[in-house]
Amino acid sequence: MSEEGGLGVTVAEKFFGIIVLIVGILATYFTYLTAPALGSFAGFFGFLSVAVIVLGLLMITAKTE
Repeated sequence: MSEEGGLGVTVAEKFFGIIVLIVGILATYFTYLTAPALGSFAGFFGFLSVAVIVLGLLMITAKTE
């Protein structure tokens, strides 16, 4: 068995990273739209949305070994 990650694993990781990035962007957008209704929790949900975006970017840029 090979020590290197296969092409399928790399493509799947990048694809899942793009999906996570899109979810993070949508979460940030809807948090921004509903900020008045969220009240004091808007900052918390904004932080969580940005964390999901960062996770998606890390998954896209990470090298699979």
